[in-house]
Amino acid sequence: MRNIKLVLSYDGTDFSGWQIQPDAVTIQGILASAIGRVTAENVLPQGSGRTDSGVHALAQVASFTTESPIPAGNLLKALNAILPASVRVLEAAEVDPEFHPRKSARAKTYRYRLYRADLCPPFLARYVWHHPYPLQEPAMQQAALKILGEHDFTSFAAVDPERGSDDHPACNVRTILASNWHHDGDEFVYEIRGSGFLHHMVRNLVGTFVLVGKGTLNPSDILKILDARNRSSAGPTAPASGLYLVGVDY
Repeated sequence: MRNIKLVLSYDGTDFSGWQIQPDAVTIQGILASAIGRVTAENVLPQGSGRTDSGVHALAQVASFTTESPIPAGNLLKALNAILPASVRVLEAAEVDPEFHPRKSARAKTYRYRLYRADLCPPFLARYVWHHPYPLQEPAMQQAALKILGEHDFTSFAAVDPERGSDDHPACNVRTILASNWHHDGDEFVYEIRGSGFLHHMVRNLVGTFVLVGKGTLNPSDILKILDARNRSSAGPTAPASGLYLVGVDY
């Protein structure tokens, strides 16, 4: 058996997230179908994480095992010929049998794009959160720095019984290596790099930072929210359209 690693980029707008679901179009589902057509095998590719419905990826990592002798370079070309234009395989390579895109990951980077101009171009609307209203941007940057280091992020995790967050709060401890806002033209962009992320964690952080920008919260409140370990203490979930999985480190 060969272990094939793929690096994928996709526009998540029209997909119900990564994870395969009955009666829903997902990235994992269409990728599995494409691999099956190319190799004539029934495989389920594993990803580095489960991006939510509407979330995009610049470099999602996946892998699958196969007995097919097709060279990795030819697999890349064949998969891109089958996959929709909104999903591209950027890289394909044979890797060590022990490699697993999630278990082997050391860190991930996400980006969130907040569009600040009065009018959002129609061709950008699917890829940003349009928020033209006044925000105290320096306060948002101060708030972002508060989460650096190791913390329990239960307050920023979606309530998801399947993941056992409520029963095992220690499972919600993550280490954040970078957390910053910066300007890029008309966009105010948030970038975060960490050891791992909980369900909706980045979107919940962004929604909370926007409350800081509005003056509803102070930057110092972020630490109180972390200590509360209660989802209701944090802000709303930011729209999926502005979120991107930028890359995974191994």
